[in-house]
Amino acid sequence: MQDINEDKSYSSQIKDKRAWYLRMPDPMVLIFYILLVASALSWIVPKGAYDLEKVDGRQRVVAGSFHYLAEDTSSNTLASVVNNVFDIFVAIPQGLIQSAQYLFIVFIAGGLFNILYRTNALENFVGTSVKRIGLKRGNLLIWLSTYLYGVFGIAVGFENNIALVPVALLVSSALGYKNLVGACIAIGGIGIGFALSPINPYTVGVSQSIAGLPIFSGALLRCILTFLSLSLLAWYITKFVAPKAKAEESTSDQLSKQLSDYRMNSRDVCVMLIFLAGIVVIAGCSYLAGTGVLGRSWYIKEITAVFIVMSIVIAAICRIGANQYVKHMIDGASKVTAGALVIGLAASIKVVLEDGQIIYTIVHTLNLLIDFMPDALIAVTISVIQGVINLFIPSGSGQALVTMPILIPLADLVGISRQVMILAFQVGDGITNLIIPTSGGTLAMLALARVGFSEWVKTIFPVIIMVYVLSWIFLVFAQYTNWS
Repeated sequence: MQDINEDKSYSSQIKDKRAWYLRMPDPMVLIFYILLVASALSWIVPKGAYDLEKVDGRQRVVAGSFHYLAEDTSSNTLASVVNNVFDIFVAIPQGLIQSAQYLFIVFIAGGLFNILYRTNALENFVGTSVKRIGLKRGNLLIWLSTYLYGVFGIAVGFENNIALVPVALLVSSALGYKNLVGACIAIGGIGIGFALSPINPYTVGVSQSIAGLPIFSGALLRCILTFLSLSLLAWYITKFVAPKAKAEESTSDQLSKQLSDYRMNSRDVCVMLIFLAGIVVIAGCSYLAGTGVLGRSWYIKEITAVFIVMSIVIAAICRIGANQYVKHMIDGASKVTAGALVIGLAASIKVVLEDGQIIYTIVHTLNLLIDFMPDALIAVTISVIQGVINLFIPSGSGQALVTMPILIPLADLVGISRQVMILAFQVGDGITNLIIPTSGGTLAMLALARVGFSEWVKTIFPVIIMVYVLSWIFLVFAQYTNWS
């Protein structure tokens, strides 16, 4: 018994000597620490606000209107302090409630893909596709998949592509890799494509409308930046992620037979056509809603509804009974429960910041830093500042409505083109979505991929740095060439 205890003690000492980034806490623990920091900031940072105005039906801040709010003098009493501490824990269920749409799309998507797995149609499709391309060209498959997911991010959006994440897991599994490789292909590709998209309606569209520029102008430079960034991601996956992510044991996402045995029957084709039709409906309706043609909103709730319809139709085609259908949906949802709860916990950070009324104070303070920057570095600095602001205002369009009325006049004052300023905003807002814990879409995709937030940040962070540096080169080039 003593020898066993000594072995355990020695083992724990070995673990303690690992690098800090290998000893990161559980995602929930990490996010709770951030929640505590956000709460502390709400007690330290003064409350502030901007005046608001409505332009073309959109509410946005008035540039130069920032003002501090009167502090509550009763907040120093013992009862107030106790309430403030208790509010930290109240923010957690509030976060769960506010992020309910993300939680439920994860649960429903988990059920949908459990049904797809049960029918074997998705596995047969991926297995047949990989068989035709060949395992010897695995790196080529990773590159092509990364570009494909990037195109989905550019054209379809971010959260709209949640349903495609498990497909990448099967691709990585067929190549003999862990879920992490599939997550990098899908979430990384979608994230970068959406972040730098020349036709992103939430960032580029809103920002250019505020700046008075033609919608989606300057697309060529953005397309080149997006292509090079996706290439960096694909190169990083094949050179650094894949070699360290060889699957050591079978998982529920691995293929169940040899590649040579895979083929698709007529039922498999029907199931995959239904799945493809669902994706097309989501993409098409998202586009039409953005242009106003659809006449209604089209976001998480509507996408979740499409998932439910897809699951019912697929179950009917495969003759899955009602009771069995419910069982498969519940089983699928149970597999992603942990990841879904992380989304709710992360949303509590925004609750604390909003209740503390310090978000605009932080935005105002960060923008003041620009006044001390040389002109050549202003666009680069803006991209960094927007990345920080993104933690507090993760909505791209919401962030544009808050910061663009400030940044556009600033661009005119310092002699930077409005197009360059918008690109700086776009880079800062979009790229950091891949690592901030307040991005519900990212956490939803990680939940479906069953990849921990800590492991994800550790893996994808070098790509974030590389894309940032590449974007800075483009920003400096655009500034000195008077890109407009």
